[in-house]
Amino acid sequence: MSTTINNNAHTETSPDPDNGYRKYSIGRFDFERDEYFARIKCPTGTHVVDIENFLRSMMRDVAWGFFYGWVNFDEVIGTVNHYGSVDLYMGTYNNAYREAGTNYEERFDSQNLLACFKSILKDWTNEGFDPFAAPLETGTARGPKNGNNDAAVDFQRELADRFVTLPGDSEMRTNERGFPVNRQFSDVDQEEPEVHPEPGFEGEIASFNLFKYLSRSPVTWNPSIVSIVKNSAYCPTSEEHILPIDHGNDRVEWFIQLSDEISWRVGDKDSGAPRAVVTMKAGDVSCMPADIRHKGFSPKRSMLLVWENLTPGLELRYSSGELPPVPAEF
Repeated sequence: MSTTINNNAHTETSPDPDNGYRKYSIGRFDFERDEYFARIKCPTGTHVVDIENFLRSMMRDVAWGFFYGWVNFDEVIGTVNHYGSVDLYMGTYNNAYREAGTNYEERFDSQNLLACFKSILKDWTNEGFDPFAAPLETGTARGPKNGNNDAAVDFQRELADRFVTLPGDSEMRTNERGFPVNRQFSDVDQEEPEVHPEPGFEGEIASFNLFKYLSRSPVTWNPSIVSIVKNSAYCPTSEEHILPIDHGNDRVEWFIQLSDEISWRVGDKDSGAPRAVVTMKAGDVSCMPADIRHKGFSPKRSMLLVWENLTPGLELRYSSGELPPVPAEF
C-alpha cells in the first residue's frame, strides 16, 4: 500500500464545449464524462463506467464519508478508507490487473478527495436524476449537460446522536421532514407506540415505529443511524434494485432482514473471487465477515437493519490478524 499522502486539492476545467461537462484531476487520476460514460484515467490505463452506475456509486462513497473499508465502484476502481486518508485505486483488488502489473493507487487526504468527488457529483448530475433513488423513481443521468440536482446530491443521511425521539437525538429525522410513505410501503402501519415512563425517567425511555421511519425514507442503500449505545450503532436502510457498490468490510457487520428479501453476492475482499450467494428473507440474520466484499439485489423495496461496531482502531485489529474475520469459529 502507498503510504505517502497527496495533500493537493483537485483541479477542474471549464465546461467542455461539446457536452457541457467539466473534467477533473486529483493526483495522477483524471475524470471525464460524455453522454453515456465516465472515464477514469491513471498512469496505467483508462477505465470506462456507465455514467449512472458511476454516479450512484460515488454518491454512496460521498454520503458515507468513504464508509468502513472498501467501496468498490465495480470490479476495477474504488476507495479504501484509512480514517483521515483514503486510497483511490484502479485494479488493486483485481487479480487480472495485478498479474498484468496495470494496477495503480494513490493515497489522498480524505477531505481533499471528498471535495473532488462532491464537485464531480454536482457537475455531472443532471436535472431530474437522483443518484440516491431507485431507477423507477428517477430520471436519467445520460445525455449532454442539463442543469443540476443539488438537492439530491446534498442529501444528508440521518445520524441520531442517541436514540431517535430521546432528548439530544438528531434534529434531522425522516419522521419529521415531511417525506411521504414510499409507493412500495403503502401497507406499513404508521401508528407510533405510546410510552409512559415513570416520573424522573422521561428523558431516558423512548420508543418509535422503525417501520414507519423506514417506509418514509426517500433514498435507497443509504444507512442512517437511529441509535448509538457506546460503540454499537443501529443503521437501518431501505433497499431497492441493486446496491451500486461492492462493499469490502474492514470489520464484521451484522444484517437483520426486516422485510421482504435481499440476495447478497459475496466475494473475496482482495480478489473479488466468488465465495457465496446469501438470500435473506424477513426475519433472517447474517454476519458479513471482515474479509469479504458484498453486493445486494432487492427485487422489491425492502427494509434492512445493519448493525455496526464503531470501536476506533478495530480495522487494524482485523487487518493484523489479531481478530479472526468471523465472530465465531466452530
